[in-house]
This record gives sequence, structure tokens and C-alpha cells, in this order.
Amino acid sequence: MGNYIPHTAQEREAMLRVVGRTSARDLFAEIPQKALYTGETTLPSGLSELEAARTMQKLAAQNTVFTSVFRGAGAYRHYIPAAVKRITANETFLTAYTPYQAEISQGILQSIFEYQTMICELTGMDASNASMYDGASASAEAVNMCAVRDRTVVYVAESAHPHVIETIRTYCFGYGYTVRTLPLVNGRLDAGALKNMLAEEGTHVSCLYLQQPNFFGQLEDVRVAAALIHGAGALLAVGCNPIALGLLESPGALGADIAVGEGQPLGLPLGFGGPYLGFMACKAPLMRKLPGRIVGETTDHAGRRAFVLTLQAREQHIRREKASSNVCSNEALCALTAAVYLSVMGAEGLAEAARQCHAKAVYAAKRIVEIPGFDLKYEGDFFHEFVTACPDTARTLAVLEKKGILGGLPLSDLLPKENGILWCVTEMNSKAEIDALTGALRSL
Repeated sequence: MGNYIPHTAQEREAMLRVVGRTSARDLFAEIPQKALYTGETTLPSGLSELEAARTMQKLAAQNTVFTSVFRGAGAYRHYIPAAVKRITANETFLTAYTPYQAEISQGILQSIFEYQTMICELTGMDASNASMYDGASASAEAVNMCAVRDRTVVYVAESAHPHVIETIRTYCFGYGYTVRTLPLVNGRLDAGALKNMLAEEGTHVSCLYLQQPNFFGQLEDVRVAAALIHGAGALLAVGCNPIALGLLESPGALGADIAVGEGQPLGLPLGFGGPYLGFMACKAPLMRKLPGRIVGETTDHAGRRAFVLTLQAREQHIRREKASSNVCSNEALCALTAAVYLSVMGAEGLAEAARQCHAKAVYAAKRIVEIPGFDLKYEGDFFHEFVTACPDTARTLAVLEKKGILGGLPLSDLLPKENGILWCVTEMNSKAEIDALTGALRSL
């Protein structure tokens, strides 16, 4: 923000003279007196730069900073190359406004276009929007894209993240859609139950939402789910982990119609829960139903490559009474961060991060289940999260916390009927950290 200079008293007086006012109080004279605050403010006196820095450091010292983290459940700690933070800290990106005027917004428009291209390559889809607010809202919007007049029943696998399921329910309540959750077998979608339910009401089903890997870390059989749901004339929306896509087949290759997910793993720090990024892409037949902004490539009057906000004759702008979505904005800075991260990592770098996540998670699971009482709850394949039983969850996590280790997520925190711990291992967890974790568990 190097170019930001606050107005001086002389400048404020000059502006007041232009509008015919003598003071700030005179400027707001139309506001009823009872709505004005007339008491004394309790704001502290100004601080010097050094004093302000010390105050902030003192506040920050109250945070608990774990040296070792084994918790994910939707927000993940990954390595972020220094170049990512340096490039995105450029103030021309930080202060960029909505690119409505394409002629002066080519830089930010190109950054969004490149982001969209990378998301399409990652997901195996044909078109991507400029991003959503977060993964949960992207998932709910994906479900909304699928609904048509006589198909208003939405299927959601119970293996999806509980917060995503809640968000989908909230959106569907507003639109009058019916949400049905599908049961699980061994921590994964019960394909038999899906087949039976489709046989009963398939003509009214609009879509199935399936998470891959799912909330319990298990890998779902997306190809089988796609065949079943498409056989009923409905669509498949897959919520995916972008780092896992460095190893797994893309949702598009497995038959998904829409791919969505939380983009936080793509270069965004945990940041106490945000801001995060929802990515969203679809196959070509659904392109005109894709909500939010879409940046397209064109040529200017001289035939040079140029970028614009495309598909703008949309309900969010000129036909709002027919709107199927009210999303008109995007997380531009977060999307830029994801694009820079993917560019810096490259295809092999992303694949290597995914390989390390998986290999270290397999090693951690093997070591943990050697400890009595910590059996794996599900035996299927997983990416970098897995669930184990735990004899005493509260005591276990408390002991780990005293050793500077943030243990896995107690499933009962989000799913009251579930027991056990959801562990997460990423490339940031060294073998020494994993051994220290298992050593602490053994000491119990």
C-alpha cells in the first residue's frame, strides 16, 4: 500500500468548501441528532511504529502455535514457496478493483483467465469460473446448477464434509429442493443403496454430490457413481482435493459433470480460517449455467490478444428476476495465489507434493495402528487422511497438545454419533514428527 496517503486537514477543508459545507458535522447535518454520537470517544492515543509493533507482538503471543500439526478436515497445512507470497504481495494485485472496464484491467483479467485454465487442466473440465467464496458455497452452487423443473431431488453422500452438507441443505431449502443423504459402507458411498434409491425416484433426481477423497479420507469409486447417476438421467458433481489431483485421475476423466472444491491447499495459508477460495468447473454443456464471473479470451481492434468478462448477458446483471444464483463476485487475490502456486510448483511439483502426502500418511497410519486401541476404522484406500479408534480422545489430544502437537480431529466434534480421530498428514510432516507423534501416543 505504498501509494496510500491519508487526506490532510487542509485537503478536507478544501473538499468541504467545494460542497458548500464548513465542517464535518455540517456535512452530516441531515442525520437526525438522536442518531449521532455526542459523547467522548474512548479510543487510545496514537502509538509510535515501535509501540504499535510491540502491542501486536504481545497480542500474537497469546496464540497457541503448534510446531507439529496432524489435523486437516478441510483446511490443510502445505508448503508454500516463497515466490508465491512475494508475487502476490505486489500492491497492484492487492489494490486491484473489479475488472468491469476491460481496457484498463487487462492484467487482473489475464490472471483470472490463467487461473481458470489451470483449474480446467487440473479437474479435466471444459470451463471454469473466476472462483467462488469457498469450497462449501461452490458445492452448493454446483447442486443448484443441476436442478431443472421436474428434477428437484438432490442426493448427497453422507461421506461428504458435514459443513458442506449443511451448506447444500441451506441452499436447497431456499430453492425448495429436497435433499436426501445416501448411506455408507465401510466409510464410502453405498453403491447398492444408490442404485435402489434411483430405481424408486430416479426421474426426480437432479444430481449426486460426492466428495473425493471423502471426509473420512477414503477414496470413492467415482466411475461407478457416475455410471449409476447418469443412467437415471441425472448429473454428478464431485468435490475434490486439488493436491490429491496431482496423483488421482481427474473428476472429468471419471465421468463427473461438475468439479468443485476448496482451493485453500493451493498456496493459501491456514490463516485462522480464511480468506479461502472455492474453485468450480464444468463440462461444456453446462457452461451457461456456471454461476459467477467468467473471463474469456478475445482480440482487440488491432488483432492483439485481449481478455474480457464474458457471458455477461446473464441473470446476475440484466435478468435478476430469473436468477438461479446471486453470486456476482469472486476471490480474485486468492485465485491469483492459486494460479501462482500452480505455476511455481508445476505438474511434477504438484505430483511430488501429493506423493509425499500419501506416502507419509501411509507410514503414519502403519505406526499408529501398531499401538493398542488405535485400530484403523476403515480399511479402504486413502490419500492423506484416515480415521482410527482411540481409547480416550480427550486425554490423548490434551497430552499431545502439551508436547506441542496438534492431534487429529475428534470426529464427535462434527458428527456426534461418530467416535475416533481423523488424522491428516501432509508433506510438511517429517518422519521425525510422525515418530514423535507415535511415541507420545505410546506413552499413554
